Amino acid sequence: MKSPNAPHRPRLLVLRGEDLPPGHERIDDHPGLGEVVYATADELPARLPGAHALLVWDLFSEALASAWPKADTLTWVHAATTGVDNLIFPGMVDSDVVLTNSRGIFEQPIAEYVVGQVIAFAKDFHHTWDLQRAHRWRHRETERVAGRRALVVGTGPIGRTIARGLSAVGMEVHASGSRARSGDPDFRSVVESSLADRGADGAPTLAAALPEADYVVVAAPLTDATRGLVDRRFLQLMKPTARLLNVARGPIVVQSDLVAALQKGRIAGAALDVFEDEPLAVDSPLWELPGSVVSPHMSGDVVGWRDDLVDLFLDNLARYLDGRELLNVVDKGRGYVPG
Repeated sequence: MKSPNAPHRPRLLVLRGEDLPPGHERIDDHPGLGEVVYATADELPARLPGAHALLVWDLFSEALASAWPKADTLTWVHAATTGVDNLIFPGMVDSDVVLTNSRGIFEQPIAEYVVGQVIAFAKDFHHTWDLQRAHRWRHRETERVAGRRALVVGTGPIGRTIARGLSAVGMEVHASGSRARSGDPDFRSVVESSLADRGADGAPTLAAALPEADYVVVAAPLTDATRGLVDRRFLQLMKPTARLLNVARGPIVVQSDLVAALQKGRIAGAALDVFEDEPLAVDSPLWELPGSVVSPHMSGDVVGWRDDLVDLFLDNLARYLDGRELLNVVDKGRGYVPG
């Protein structure tokens, strides 16, 4: 998509959280910009008027929705995240403002996280570490990874990179997406992401695929179609020996239903990097439930990731200033970058 028209030396606003972008001087001193202003969520309404471009560095902030009426000159918003559910609100969707994201930064680290969690489950590393701390020698047999079946919910770049990682360790990888299909280069098969018995034109759905999966990996964007997808019925369709991994967004999983499934042994385990509310409450059962692994929304965050985000933004900024095609343009109706 061609870049929106940028005025001569446009004004850039950076929505910041606790930290500034690393090496932010590269942004501040950019010769093509007229002014660079930083604002916290509280300051955003006062500083948004007159801004032509906005970098959302406060990664999951929803402040733009409430400040939107002040966006009188805005033409481009860039999110320093892959998921943009916090930026998909009616004013944004209905506007001509172009929204871009940071696709390309997190795919490989998240795939490595998923492969690591699958291996940790199969080889019972969690129990091994507990026994080591207790100085207890207890021989056990563990599971194979090769030959096991994985179902990846989401066929975007993150889901595909996960699929390639799991295939590399010998797993049979299937997926669910917006439509069922065969002949996909990364998945043995793709079913429709629905819990109906049959999908469009009788196509297979999750209802048929879930009972066959040993590992179910949630890697879909948060949209109206995926919010609450992993609910009581979804979990009941899984094998009692299966594990769930969520590296997408917390609200895709109905957390109370997952807690109940783990408490009752309906599934064997869950590795969770995202939650309905973050940080996870200190009294949440998920901290201590058998088979539950909790990490603080860090699956894609490796050394240097913030620098990579700035590099990507500067590349898109140069495109914006030159009127060239922008990278990672989000389809605001769908809530993600298509293709």
